[in-house]
Order: sequence, then C-alpha cells, then structure tokens
Amino acid sequence: MTKTISRFSPAIGWLFITTFLLTLPGSAIPEENWLDKIWADKWIHIALFALLVILWCRGVTKKAIEKKLLTKHFIAITILAIGYGIGMEFVQRYLIPNRSFDIIDILADAAGCMIGLGFCLRRYIKK
Repeated sequence: MTKTISRFSPAIGWLFITTFLLTLPGSAIPEENWLDKIWADKWIHIALFALLVILWCRGVTKKAIEKKLLTKHFIAITILAIGYGIGMEFVQRYLIPNRSFDIIDILADAAGCMIGLGFCLRRYIKK
C-alpha cells in the first residue's frame, strides 16, 4: 500500500495543483493583453494536462506490467484526463465566479493529454 501511494504521490499532488489552478476565481487571474496575443492560457492548459498524463503513466510503469497492458493503461489514463478537463470546464462555468466554459480550453487540454500519451508511449513502451 505504501509503495503504491509513493508511486502515485507526484501524480496526486499534480492533480491537486491542477484542480486548484483551474478553480481559481476569474478575479484572481491577472489580465495581461500581450498574454492573450500569444494564447498563454492555452499553452498553460497544454502543459498542465501533458504533465498530468505523464505523471499518472509514470506511476503505472513502476509496476511490472506487460507492454500491451501498459499501453491500455496509458490510453485509459489519457481518456480519464480528457474527461477531467471537460468536467473542469463545467465546474468553471457553473461553480467558479468570473470563469466560463471554453471549448478551446478543452481542445488544449486534450492536446496536452495526447502529447503526454505520445511521450509516455515513446519513453516507456518503445524501448
């Protein structure tokens, strides 16, 4: 049990950090015009979700699993992370002041998840 918790503690920690950042009220987020021009918000979503998938997949790799099953676990993690991203957009829309639902954020989250999946497949599967 302790080994399992230690394997996943970075992923759990990052999930809490991501949830905290995604649930900040809109008034707590600085508004800078030049950041909008480079789509900084979308790049942040990509990075948050890529790292989320990488950390969860890393935790799974610490357990001895055959590569075919490991690939299925990675895909499941990616699907769950995309679902989490979609769910957080609804949370932002209905529960967080001054935040809104943004389909482009969902696409950025999904792109980050796919980047994380691609990294993990190359790093842990195709050795």
